[in-house]
Amino acid sequence: MRFMHGERHVGNGSFTRVDLAVSNWLRIVILGLALLSSACVSLSSRQHARVADIATASRSQEVNCDAVDRCAQPSPLRALADAAFVESTEQTPRHYALILDNGEDALLARVNLIRSATRHIDLQTYIFDKDDSAYLIIDELLTAAKRGVQIRVLIDQLSAISDLRILAALSGAHQNFELRVYNPTFGLATPNYFHYAASVVCCFRRFNQRMHNKLLLIDSAVGITGGRNYQDDYYDWDSKYNFRDRDVLVAGPVVKEMAQSFEAYWRAPRSIPVERLNDVGLTLLREGVPQLPESNPKQPERVQRIQMEADDTELIEMLFVHEALPIGSVAFISDLPEKHQSRPRRTAAPVDPKLGQLLENAQEEILLQTPYLVLSKPARDLFREMRTRPLPPRVIVSTNSLAATDNPVVYSVAFKYKRRNMRDFGFEIYELKPFPQNAPVNHIGMWPDLLAMEDANPPQNTPPSPRGRSYRYGDEGDANELTRKQRTETRGSLLRGSTIGNKLMPVHGAGARMGLHAKSMVIDRHVAVIGTHNFDPRSENYNTEGIIVIKDAAFAEALARSIERDIEPENSWIVAPRIRPPVLSGLNYSVGKVSEAMPILDIWPWRYATNYDFRPGPGCPNPLPSYRHPDFHKCYVQVGDFPEVDKGPKILLARMLMAIGAGLAVPIM
Repeated sequence: MRFMHGERHVGNGSFTRVDLAVSNWLRIVILGLALLSSACVSLSSRQHARVADIATASRSQEVNCDAVDRCAQPSPLRALADAAFVESTEQTPRHYALILDNGEDALLARVNLIRSATRHIDLQTYIFDKDDSAYLIIDELLTAAKRGVQIRVLIDQLSAISDLRILAALSGAHQNFELRVYNPTFGLATPNYFHYAASVVCCFRRFNQRMHNKLLLIDSAVGITGGRNYQDDYYDWDSKYNFRDRDVLVAGPVVKEMAQSFEAYWRAPRSIPVERLNDVGLTLLREGVPQLPESNPKQPERVQRIQMEADDTELIEMLFVHEALPIGSVAFISDLPEKHQSRPRRTAAPVDPKLGQLLENAQEEILLQTPYLVLSKPARDLFREMRTRPLPPRVIVSTNSLAATDNPVVYSVAFKYKRRNMRDFGFEIYELKPFPQNAPVNHIGMWPDLLAMEDANPPQNTPPSPRGRSYRYGDEGDANELTRKQRTETRGSLLRGSTIGNKLMPVHGAGARMGLHAKSMVIDRHVAVIGTHNFDPRSENYNTEGIIVIKDAAFAEALARSIERDIEPENSWIVAPRIRPPVLSGLNYSVGKVSEAMPILDIWPWRYATNYDFRPGPGCPNPLPSYRHPDFHKCYVQVGDFPEVDKGPKILLARMLMAIGAGLAVPIM
């Protein structure tokens, strides 16, 4: 059984012949403009050969290390793999695994591992930006190439580096550095508006078939996968919006399987060497291989801090090695690039059926964390059937609120079907707040003013922080952890007047918001899943994905605690049924259900459920385990359907998204 099967909802309006004629003419015009634009930069076979010669001739062959280990930096994190291989046998493999919750720690681990590589590094990602964190990784990879390590980088075109000079520079940077771009639109690295529009018109499915896999592999011995791309907002370095994300680091034999997956994508027909893209090639023909532009970081001090910490062996051991868990068998499951063929092989998308099988085997509890709570028909059937069991498993879902999400249109789909998700499937839903008070975030990377505050007000009678000058909110025993009141005051004083990105809904609060991006699942406190799959139709039908499945009680419990932290009252609102009105409650429920069933419009304003916030007090000292508790409405207060979203005319936009988004939105995430 496939875990999800995407659907496209189509409106039930009728079109006249005139409408169709206009629509067809518009498509022809858009396609024509796009083809005309492409023709202006298309290169001949002879030109492509010349471009390849330019890039190859420019690549430096200088290697500044002749040692067998390529002058790799000793790393206790990399040494975990050596220990795992020594302890493994063919019948009983041994691994070490570590959850990377903290964004800046996830970046630090990457830098340290890159420096520890002795043979080769493979990096596969959906997004690669040109901001501070991305440039830091580029610099580290090029440094590794210069000491003799073979570097291969594969980036999906839709969110690849958008600077042609950077791409042209990387195409000829070093003989040990290769860069390829997956599924380029019209053979371009940076398509314009007409190219994107034409792709939707002429080849919607191919355009949307994206490589969503994320891997960093060091010597086929240590691997990282999960939700994080290469952009500041995945590492707590953005001053406006950051993702609450999660990676898993694994060391041991399973990484060879991850390497085989990378190899399949690297050799796939849609993976194109960057110099063979028409606009990059034209840049090379015009000016040769340019110098790589200087990074010019927004906050040089945080880049320097990570560079220094990556050399601190004691710090690396304390943050990562001491937290790593020994585990036995680990499964890495990845879609194959053949999933993107016109007629994909039945084995091309193994992630979805595996997830479905894991869910079907659940007996007691499912902890599901996803940014986008959108279910396809097979997924709905699975949860509906599960609900009919004599003792159905409890299903707890951690997802985004409208105020936190980076995709309000997709949130509208989840909002439309909130009643069904709760009544039919038994979901207990928690929606992340835009300003969670106890998230695993290092705020120093966002606001260096915190550093000055610490210097001015050093903690009394406490040992120094293990990170030197760093707050790791929520970590027990951290001597420099700020109290909730201090965190709130700090956020308010430092962040007033900040602006919000275009994709986000306007909110009351000021400052750097956080939105959920982690994709994880825990089943019966024994099976843990971390990967790139959003548990949505797009992940099933369009994207290629990869997941790590670990069947180990200790690791599953650690992941469960991480998710449960995100649904604590200071971090999330709980969704619960409203108190039934004394009259016409049955009519309200029936009309709301009919409105929900409409394919496009859903305008009924009185919803079955809404968001609640915990209010401690007499008789309510601690949060309750479920909204089904008899004292729930005594301890929790309504905060509305869209808490913290700015009211006034803007709330109408949210209602419109809720009303029409479910009928028109195909999740593009």
